[in-house]
Amino acid sequence: MQVKIDPSWAAVLKPQFESDYFRQLAEFVRAAYRAGVCYPPGRFIFEAFNRTPFDRVKVVIIGQDPYHGPRQAHGLSFSVLPPTPPPPSLVNIYKELESEYGVRANRTSGDLTRWAGQGVLLLNSTLTVSEGKPMSHAGHGWERFTDAVVDVLNREREHLVFLLWGASAQKKGAAIDRKRHLVLAAPHPSPLSAHRGFFGCGHFRAANDYLVAQGLAPVDWLPVQ
Repeated sequence: MQVKIDPSWAAVLKPQFESDYFRQLAEFVRAAYRAGVCYPPGRFIFEAFNRTPFDRVKVVIIGQDPYHGPRQAHGLSFSVLPPTPPPPSLVNIYKELESEYGVRANRTSGDLTRWAGQGVLLLNSTLTVSEGKPMSHAGHGWERFTDAVVDVLNREREHLVFLLWGASAQKKGAAIDRKRHLVLAAPHPSPLSAHRGFFGCGHFRAANDYLVAQGLAPVDWLPVQ
Protein backbone atom coordinates (compact mmCIF):
# COMPACT_ATOMS: atom_id res chain seq x y z
CA MET A 1 0.00 0.00 0.00
CA GLN A 2 3.08 2.29 0.18
CA VAL A 3 1.80 3.96 3.35
CA LYS A 4 4.04 6.72 4.69
CA ILE A 5 3.74 9.54 7.24
CA ASP A 6 5.85 12.62 7.92
CA PRO A 7 8.54 11.98 10.58
CA SER A 8 7.26 14.82 12.78
CA TRP A 9 3.88 13.11 13.08
CA ALA A 10 5.43 9.65 13.36
CA ALA A 11 7.25 10.88 16.46
CA VAL A 12 4.32 12.46 18.31
CA LEU A 13 1.94 9.65 17.35
CA LYS A 14 4.36 6.82 18.16
CA PRO A 15 2.30 5.63 21.16
CA GLN A 16 -0.69 5.23 18.86
CA PHE A 17 1.19 3.30 16.21
CA GLU A 18 2.57 0.95 18.85
CA SER A 19 -0.80 0.31 20.52
CA ASP A 20 -2.92 -2.83 20.23
CA TYR A 21 -5.92 -0.95 18.84
CA PHE A 22 -3.85 0.51 16.00
CA ARG A 23 -2.40 -2.87 15.10
CA GLN A 24 -5.94 -4.20 14.86
CA LEU A 25 -6.95 -1.17 12.80
CA ALA A 26 -4.04 -1.70 10.41
CA GLU A 27 -5.02 -5.34 9.95
CA PHE A 28 -8.61 -4.31 9.18
CA VAL A 29 -7.50 -1.69 6.64
CA ARG A 30 -5.08 -4.05 4.88
CA ALA A 31 -7.80 -6.70 4.64
CA ALA A 32 -10.32 -4.18 3.29
CA TYR A 33 -7.92 -2.96 0.59
CA ARG A 34 -7.18 -6.56 -0.41
CA ALA A 35 -10.87 -7.47 -0.54
CA GLY A 36 -12.07 -4.63 -2.76
CA VAL A 37 -11.65 -1.03 -3.88
CA CYS A 38 -11.05 1.41 -1.05
CA TYR A 39 -10.25 5.11 -0.91
CA PRO A 40 -8.03 6.96 -0.81
CA PRO A 41 -5.27 5.04 -2.59
CA GLY A 42 -2.90 3.61 -0.01
CA ARG A 43 -0.16 6.16 -0.60
CA PHE A 44 -2.62 8.95 0.28
CA ILE A 45 -4.03 7.59 3.57
CA PHE A 46 -1.78 9.89 5.63
CA GLU A 47 -1.53 12.66 3.03
CA ALA A 48 -2.83 15.31 5.43
CA PHE A 49 0.09 14.56 7.75
CA ASN A 50 2.63 14.52 4.94
CA ARG A 51 1.47 17.82 3.49
CA THR A 52 1.25 19.56 6.89
CA PRO A 53 3.99 18.55 9.35
CA PHE A 54 3.19 18.73 13.05
CA ASP A 55 5.19 21.86 13.80
CA ARG A 56 3.72 23.73 10.82
CA VAL A 57 0.04 23.27 11.66
CA LYS A 58 -1.79 26.59 12.07
CA VAL A 59 -5.40 25.68 11.26
CA VAL A 60 -7.26 22.37 11.64
CA ILE A 61 -10.36 21.59 9.56
CA ILE A 62 -12.08 18.36 10.63
CA GLY A 63 -14.10 16.37 8.11
CA GLN A 64 -15.89 13.07 8.52
CA ASP A 65 -14.77 10.24 6.21
CA PRO A 66 -13.20 10.24 2.72
CA TYR A 67 -15.20 10.55 -0.47
CA HIS A 68 -16.22 7.05 -1.53
CA GLY A 69 -16.26 7.43 -5.33
CA PRO A 70 -13.48 7.04 -7.90
CA ARG A 71 -10.99 9.86 -8.49
CA GLN A 72 -12.10 11.84 -5.47
CA ALA A 73 -10.41 11.16 -2.12
CA HIS A 74 -6.69 11.86 -1.79
CA GLY A 75 -6.27 12.12 1.96
CA LEU A 76 -7.24 15.77 2.53
CA SER A 77 -10.69 16.51 3.96
CA PHE A 78 -13.08 18.19 1.51
CA SER A 79 -10.44 18.15 -1.26
CA VAL A 80 -10.48 16.38 -4.65
CA LEU A 81 -7.80 16.21 -7.31
CA PRO A 82 -8.36 17.47 -10.88
CA PRO A 83 -10.17 16.80 -13.11
CA THR A 84 -12.86 15.93 -10.53
CA PRO A 85 -15.07 19.00 -10.00
CA PRO A 86 -15.59 20.27 -6.45
CA PRO A 87 -18.27 18.28 -4.57
CA PRO A 88 -21.29 20.16 -3.17
CA SER A 89 -19.85 20.80 0.31
CA LEU A 90 -16.69 22.27 -1.19
CA VAL A 91 -18.75 24.43 -3.55
CA ASN A 92 -20.45 25.86 -0.46
CA ILE A 93 -17.07 26.45 1.18
CA TYR A 94 -16.07 28.42 -1.90
CA LYS A 95 -19.34 30.39 -1.72
CA GLU A 96 -18.56 31.39 1.87
CA LEU A 97 -15.03 32.40 0.86
CA GLU A 98 -16.43 34.53 -1.94
CA SER A 99 -18.82 36.20 0.48
CA GLU A 100 -16.07 36.97 2.98
CA TYR A 101 -13.47 38.21 0.51
CA GLY A 102 -15.57 39.59 -2.32
CA VAL A 103 -13.60 37.59 -4.90
CA ARG A 104 -15.00 34.82 -7.05
CA ALA A 105 -13.20 31.49 -6.55
CA ASN A 106 -12.43 29.22 -9.47
CA ARG A 107 -14.96 26.51 -8.79
CA THR A 108 -13.51 24.24 -11.48
CA SER A 109 -10.77 23.06 -9.08
CA GLY A 110 -11.38 21.20 -5.83
CA ASP A 111 -7.71 20.67 -4.96
CA LEU A 112 -6.93 22.11 -1.51
CA THR A 113 -3.30 20.97 -1.44
CA ARG A 114 -2.16 24.59 -1.32
CA TRP A 115 -4.07 25.09 1.93
CA ALA A 116 -2.24 22.10 3.40
CA GLY A 117 1.08 23.58 2.34
CA GLN A 118 0.27 26.75 4.29
CA GLY A 119 -0.35 24.90 7.55
CA VAL A 120 -3.99 23.87 7.23
CA LEU A 121 -4.39 20.30 8.49
CA LEU A 122 -7.27 18.84 6.48
CA LEU A 123 -8.13 15.99 8.82
CA ASN A 124 -10.90 13.44 8.36
CA SER A 125 -12.18 11.59 11.44
CA THR A 126 -11.95 8.31 9.52
CA LEU A 127 -9.09 8.00 7.05
CA THR A 128 -10.30 5.19 4.78
CA VAL A 129 -13.56 3.97 3.22
CA SER A 130 -14.78 1.20 0.90
CA GLU A 131 -16.01 2.23 -2.54
CA GLY A 132 -19.66 3.26 -2.54
CA LYS A 133 -20.07 2.63 1.20
CA PRO A 134 -19.87 5.83 3.24
CA MET A 135 -18.72 5.37 6.85
CA SER A 136 -17.88 1.71 6.11
CA HIS A 137 -14.56 1.95 7.98
CA ALA A 138 -16.01 3.78 10.98
CA GLY A 139 -15.87 2.08 14.34
CA HIS A 140 -12.64 0.19 13.69
CA GLY A 141 -10.18 2.53 15.40
CA TRP A 142 -9.70 5.51 13.10
CA GLU A 143 -11.79 7.72 15.37
CA ARG A 144 -9.59 6.88 18.34
CA PHE A 145 -6.51 7.62 16.27
CA THR A 146 -7.74 10.99 15.05
CA ASP A 147 -8.94 11.86 18.56
CA ALA A 148 -5.29 11.37 19.57
CA VAL A 149 -4.23 13.71 16.74
CA VAL A 150 -6.54 16.45 18.03
CA ASP A 151 -5.39 15.80 21.60
CA VAL A 152 -1.68 16.08 20.84
CA LEU A 153 -2.23 19.31 18.90
CA ASN A 154 -4.29 20.67 21.78
CA ARG A 155 -1.65 19.80 24.37
CA GLU A 156 1.65 20.41 22.58
CA ARG A 157 0.88 23.35 20.31
CA GLU A 158 -0.40 26.86 21.03
CA HIS A 159 -2.55 29.38 19.19
CA LEU A 160 -4.07 27.01 16.65
CA VAL A 161 -7.39 27.61 14.92
CA PHE A 162 -9.86 24.72 14.90
CA LEU A 163 -12.72 24.97 12.39
CA LEU A 164 -15.45 22.60 13.54
CA TRP A 165 -18.18 22.30 10.92
CA GLY A 166 -21.08 20.04 11.85
CA ALA A 167 -22.01 18.03 14.93
CA SER A 168 -19.43 15.30 14.33
CA ALA A 169 -16.51 17.73 14.16
CA GLN A 170 -17.80 19.68 17.14
CA LYS A 171 -18.02 16.52 19.22
CA LYS A 172 -14.44 15.65 18.25
CA GLY A 173 -13.24 19.09 19.28
CA ALA A 174 -15.22 19.33 22.54
CA ALA A 175 -12.14 18.97 24.76
CA ILE A 176 -9.98 21.58 22.99
CA ASP A 177 -8.66 24.22 25.38
CA ARG A 178 -10.45 27.43 24.33
CA LYS A 179 -7.98 29.54 26.31
CA ARG A 180 -5.05 28.07 24.39
CA HIS A 181 -6.59 27.94 20.91
CA LEU A 182 -9.31 29.58 18.81
CA VAL A 183 -12.26 27.24 18.23
CA LEU A 184 -14.86 28.24 15.64
CA ALA A 185 -18.02 26.15 15.20
CA ALA A 186 -20.71 26.22 12.51
CA PRO A 187 -23.10 23.84 10.76
CA HIS A 188 -21.63 21.54 8.13
CA PRO A 189 -21.22 23.09 4.65
CA SER A 190 -23.26 20.34 2.99
CA PRO A 191 -26.32 21.47 0.98
CA LEU A 192 -28.52 20.02 3.73
CA SER A 193 -27.18 22.32 6.45
CA ALA A 194 -25.10 25.17 5.00
CA HIS A 195 -28.04 27.60 5.14
CA ARG A 196 -28.44 26.99 8.87
CA GLY A 197 -25.39 29.06 9.72
CA PHE A 198 -22.38 27.97 7.71
CA PHE A 199 -23.10 30.70 5.19
CA GLY A 200 -22.17 33.93 6.92
CA CYS A 201 -20.04 32.27 9.62
CA GLY A 202 -17.00 34.42 8.75
CA HIS A 203 -14.60 31.69 9.79
CA PHE A 204 -11.93 32.30 7.17
CA ARG A 205 -11.44 35.96 8.04
CA ALA A 206 -11.72 35.21 11.75
CA ALA A 207 -9.02 32.54 11.47
CA ASN A 208 -6.67 34.91 9.66
CA ASP A 209 -7.34 37.76 12.10
CA TYR A 210 -6.37 35.43 14.96
CA LEU A 211 -3.23 34.18 13.21
CA VAL A 212 -2.08 37.72 12.46
CA ALA A 213 -2.71 38.70 16.08
CA GLN A 214 -0.35 35.87 17.09
CA GLY A 215 2.34 37.13 14.72
CA LEU A 216 1.71 34.36 12.17
CA ALA A 217 1.19 34.61 8.44
CA PRO A 218 -2.45 34.47 7.34
CA VAL A 219 -3.69 31.71 5.05
CA ASP A 220 -4.35 32.51 1.39
CA TRP A 221 -7.75 30.87 1.32
CA LEU A 222 -8.30 31.39 -2.41
CA PRO A 223 -5.91 28.80 -3.89
CA VAL A 224 -7.26 29.21 -7.39
CA GLN A 225 -8.78 32.31 -8.96
